[in-house]
Amino acid sequence: MDVVSVVGLGWYGVLWALGLLGCRTARTRYRTRPRSPLASAVDAPGVSILRPLKGLDTNLYENIESTFAQEYPRFEILLSVADEHDQALAIVRDLIAKYPHVNARIIIGEETVGVNPKINNLVRSYREAAYDILWVIDSNISVAPGTLSSPSQTSSGKRIALVHHVPFAIVHDNGLGAAVEQAFLNTNHAKMYLAINTVAIESCVVGKSNLYRRSDLERVDGSLHPKNGRKCGLPAFGSFLAEDNMIASALWHELDLRHDLSSDTANNAIGRMSLADYVWRRVRWIRVRKHMVLAATMAEPFTECFVASSIAAASLRHLFAVSPWIFFPIHFIAWLWVDFDVYESLSGHPVPSGKRWQFMGAWFIRELLALPIFLLAIFGNEVVWRGERYQVMQAGRVTASRPRANGYDGRQR
Repeated sequence: MDVVSVVGLGWYGVLWALGLLGCRTARTRYRTRPRSPLASAVDAPGVSILRPLKGLDTNLYENIESTFAQEYPRFEILLSVADEHDQALAIVRDLIAKYPHVNARIIIGEETVGVNPKINNLVRSYREAAYDILWVIDSNISVAPGTLSSPSQTSSGKRIALVHHVPFAIVHDNGLGAAVEQAFLNTNHAKMYLAINTVAIESCVVGKSNLYRRSDLERVDGSLHPKNGRKCGLPAFGSFLAEDNMIASALWHELDLRHDLSSDTANNAIGRMSLADYVWRRVRWIRVRKHMVLAATMAEPFTECFVASSIAAASLRHLFAVSPWIFFPIHFIAWLWVDFDVYESLSGHPVPSGKRWQFMGAWFIRELLALPIFLLAIFGNEVVWRGERYQVMQAGRVTASRPRANGYDGRQR
């Protein structure tokens, strides 16, 4: 029992080290955001911005406009829809008219290369892009004007193949699910995401906003092994649901290249979301991840606030007779302080005083639901994504459980 208690206390110490590392990274990287000389350099490399769209997403006009307003000398924007009658086209045409000096064009029609509708939507843009550097941004994401010119801050000796952005949720609806999602993304998720990417012993990339080179992507296929004769490039990832994560892993493992975090955030607009929507969204991505990184997924519940504190409380009581009634208040106050500090670093301001108790309530609900959601997710393989059912298979590949509706829905991932 002594050994178990020591291990439990050691695990708790590791979690605190990661949490503090994530907090420190948020402070150093996001509280002072340097401006790059690329913003005005005439020889800056060209960038093709690819935005897959479908329908009228939350905050869609402002999301798309943020790419038109980039302070960068050489870029183009390719806005793709599967259907010529898509409602997003009206907004896109308004923005093209508003910014005539920006090289932007619409691509209508998808190419089916797999079950992932986002990849099908992107393939034509991917092939027609004028520049080698591609910036793929989901339709529910907005970015700051200087994002494209933000400098890389890596200390790795290996070439950077992918630059990604930590998501920061902005709620546009008062639903409980949206509040819980915001509390999750802007605190615990961001904290661990920053810590893992700072340690950088393995690829850890979410989608939403990623930059990489087409010439690199043409050398990988998602097998996570050196090129083995299979087709490469973006179409090779059409069988994956978490295609952005798999692209990042392929660049890391197949080419032995690395990633870097931008010093800007990907501002994730969250619309109407019920608590059930939040739960099933988390279930979906846990079921996908367990087929991609099983060990990390199985360890996930032991990193959560309530489970980790319970392990530490039991260990301290056994080893040092520390009362849980003393330990738990200290733990929760300290844990919450770190999470709120991460929020402040990413947002540039503290949680607004008028919403502080509401945000704290959503934070507690998120922490309480973490273990039940994990238990619900871990024993199934079927996921629902944008109204379609998929079976998740080995390595995160999926098959459609029934024929899908046409087109990519650019909304919440």
